Amino acid sequence: MNSARTQAAPRGEGPDWRQRLVLYARLARLHRPIGILLLLWPMLWALWMAAGGVPKLDVLAIFVLGTVLMRSAGCVINDYADRNFDGHVERTRTRPLATGAVSEREALTVFVVLLALAALLVLATNTLTVMMSFGGALLAITYPFAKRYTHLPQVHLGAAFGWAVPMAYTAQSGDVTPMTWLLFSTAVLWAVIYDTEYAMVDREDDLKLGIRSTAILFAESDRAIIGGLQLLMLSNLVVIGQRAVLTWPYYAGLAVAAALFVYQQFLIRDRSRAGCFAAFMNNNWVGGVIFAGLAACYPPLA
Repeated sequence: MNSARTQAAPRGEGPDWRQRLVLYARLARLHRPIGILLLLWPMLWALWMAAGGVPKLDVLAIFVLGTVLMRSAGCVINDYADRNFDGHVERTRTRPLATGAVSEREALTVFVVLLALAALLVLATNTLTVMMSFGGALLAITYPFAKRYTHLPQVHLGAAFGWAVPMAYTAQSGDVTPMTWLLFSTAVLWAVIYDTEYAMVDREDDLKLGIRSTAILFAESDRAIIGGLQLLMLSNLVVIGQRAVLTWPYYAGLAVAAALFVYQQFLIRDRSRAGCFAAFMNNNWVGGVIFAGLAACYPPLA
């Protein structure tokens, strides 16, 4: 199992660090940026709303880079937690830890380095944001283990991904407001939607392994419940638009997002692996059109 990792380098040569870095990048899922984008969109919604337009450029840079680092760290600790399961799941059996191409010690080292870099970024913000970052780190570290104890790990993931919203608000404006938590709840709802679609891909394998998910909990009601959550998310976004007095481009973005949700229902109609995965991937467009409509309501950078 560990032959890929333990294969010796030619005598007199050191380890091929370029090859190791490629493996670490795969471990962090940098070759699959969809997770970064799904984490990025709600954070951008929050930054633009907190700033009333284009945010401070240093805050924007910190949070974009921090999003990449925290998503990468989350992937690494997730694979470490699932190292004894991934080899038995069709979608995950080629991951570096599952094949033995990367050792457990290496994975933990990469995780600590990524977390430390993210912490250094947060230190460049204000005290309240630094304090809130501990909650975000705790959510990210504990999420991978939630699937062993609850059928709602997607809610845990939503809180972990959505925590970028209050952090962005505090970094930009130094405060949190009722709007902050309304946006946070919307981000959580959205994560439950797309991660349930994602979990539907693995449902058969997860049932065999005893791994829990909302896809298993919802069973034959999965499509109906996802549809209900999609309506609830859109309702939240309408309320956000009304409270923030946003104009027609925002609602045009919501209309496109609603059409994309209808398309996702079509994709998951027969619960095929390919259709459910396509529906999951389609959520990047949902986040993007909502942001485009939101950003269009505010003046550009002067």
